[in-house]
Amino acid sequence: MTRLRRALTLVVALGIVSAGTAGAVFGNSSAPPTLKGTVGPGFTITLKKSGTNVKVLKAGTYLFAISDKSSIHNFTLQQQTGGSLNKVLSATSFTGVKTTKVTLKKGKWKFLCTVHPTTMFGSFTVK
Repeated sequence: MTRLRRALTLVVALGIVSAGTAGAVFGNSSAPPTLKGTVGPGFTITLKKSGTNVKVLKAGTYLFAISDKSSIHNFTLQQQTGGSLNKVLSATSFTGVKTTKVTLKKGKWKFLCTVHPTTMFGSFTVK
């Protein structure tokens, strides 16, 4: 009887350890997709996912990695329909890379330099 209890205890303990490990591996280890934005050094602004210009995204959370190459531009994200988010992801005087987590909801979105909004902008749809 004692051997049987030990064997059962060992099996239960291994099951608990296995379940914990599986949870750590498959649970919440997935990072949000990264979108790469670039502003400057000239009068250019882009937003890409896996090297392709962003046109349509699924609703959800994304990491925006913004490479700001000019101190006269900024990178701002605005929700045009379905909400009213207006978020500056890199300030006008900043140069360098900033990463910000943003939750995108369904609607039309615009990214732009608010200093030069008529020439430096792009848009995409979130479904």
